[in-house]
Amino acid sequence: MKFHIDYLWSVLPALASAALTNLRLAAIAILMALVLGTALTILRAAKIGWINSVIAVVISFVRGTPLLIQIFIFFYVLPAAGLNLSAPTAGVAALAFNSMVFVSEILRAGLGTLDPGQVEAATALGLRPASIWRYIVLPQVLRRALPVLVNEASIVVKGTALLSVITVVDVLRTAQQIAAESFRPFETLLGAALMFVLINLMLNAGAHIIEHKVALRS
Repeated sequence: MKFHIDYLWSVLPALASAALTNLRLAAIAILMALVLGTALTILRAAKIGWINSVIAVVISFVRGTPLLIQIFIFFYVLPAAGLNLSAPTAGVAALAFNSMVFVSEILRAGLGTLDPGQVEAATALGLRPASIWRYIVLPQVLRRALPVLVNEASIVVKGTALLSVITVVDVLRTAQQIAAESFRPFETLLGAALMFVLINLMLNAGAHIIEHKVALRS
């Protein structure tokens, strides 16, 4: 089968439209993962025995099982427990649940780079723990961890392709539908790949802008 660049160009508009679904779901999942991962990091830093034990089990489960299985659990298993989620909602929840663990690990590693004297000085000045986290710890940790967090965000973007298996009409599922009708999988799947490359290029460009602004403020 010969490659036809004209056919690739003809399917790009449909794939670009479908890619907006991936972009939207990834953005929601990344935001949720950042919030949940930060909360998880703070909980782990509190060093409460039974809470850390539960978190350790969750981390082991997430790191030890494929993302696809986690997506299936949210979409197929949770309804059996009485929690009915639509395919996009289940997909976003699974991606956020998976990513929050890695965000927490990234931030936890960033905590190790901070000078403990800063926290001790803030405590001596009478600042509350919440204020210390908000104004001293988190800004520095997030700034130092930004490159690794961007890499994790890129993984989440690519992970949205797995949501096609639970009937989310994203760029991959659209490409598969077009390929089934046209019998030209090469061009359509290449087009889908280009959409993911484009999204990740946009993500990296945005991260560079943020890093530049943070560096100027520093």
